Amino acid sequence: MFNNDFPYAQMNGRFAACDALERQPLAIVGVPWDGSVSHRPGARMAPQSIRAASQMLCDAFHPVFDISPTPYLGDAGNLQLPNASGLEAARAAIHQQVTPLVQHHHCVFLGGDHAITLALLRAIHQVHGPVALLHFDAHCDTWSSHFGEPSGHGTWTREAIEQGLVSPQHTVQVGLRSAAERSAREYVQDQGGLIFHARDLWGKEGIGLTDVLQIVRDRIGLRPIYLSLDIDCLDPAYAPGTGTPEPGGLSTRQVLQWIEGLSDLQWVGMDCVEVCPAYDHADLTSMAASTLVWTYLSGQAKRIQHSIDSRISQ
Repeated sequence: MFNNDFPYAQMNGRFAACDALERQPLAIVGVPWDGSVSHRPGARMAPQSIRAASQMLCDAFHPVFDISPTPYLGDAGNLQLPNASGLEAARAAIHQQVTPLVQHHHCVFLGGDHAITLALLRAIHQVHGPVALLHFDAHCDTWSSHFGEPSGHGTWTREAIEQGLVSPQHTVQVGLRSAAERSAREYVQDQGGLIFHARDLWGKEGIGLTDVLQIVRDRIGLRPIYLSLDIDCLDPAYAPGTGTPEPGGLSTRQVLQWIEGLSDLQWVGMDCVEVCPAYDHADLTSMAASTLVWTYLSGQAKRIQHSIDSRISQ
């Protein structure tokens, strides 16, 4: 007979089988839009694929944080977006729907292509002002135009800096390695930020990353910080299911160490973008994405629990 007490019986299609979003402090929000991709489409299908891959995490405690984020987490489902109406219409719809969510919850957004991040940062800016930005990506996303169009998934970082949504001196890019002209490739550094190219990090993990993480921690300090994680920061060996894969990337071990090692910063939100399930193999990319998101959420749950414990002890 099927045992209804068995944790897998409680799977419900939401991230890590959490409840629907109500008053939980942490929120999962799907952003199924991929109208500005420059190569392979399909990222609009990622939110449900990432959710499906997360189901095996539903009864798990994180091995570093020793906590499950599920009691603090609610899933808001997917935004309703005009996939045939162009980028600006999509960004306007994202901003309208996301604004009340970020005012009441710490949100993690499941994209979608990377053009959505500009709209998310506009909503975050209304609450927190200019934030620090940790941006994992194979691509710089600082081009001045997008294949003849003024904006796209390759321009949002430059736009976020130009629009004052993020602090350029507190913007950190990690994993860049694609072909690009110098003005785009080094744009963030030219504006006073930091770039750790993928080649800078080859062979560095474990104790080899400790000094790098300390440099970032010292740079960010107590400033509110947002995490934007393009899954193509990972080498295609770890994440084949993405629109613009670039060999020579980071390992899942390295990115996990970044997220775990910097969990004590003043995080205000995260997105995970550019997962393309149609090009995935054995769900490797969706599993990587769900684990990275779950790790981030676990770190935030630990901070919430510590705050609760501190209030109780006073």
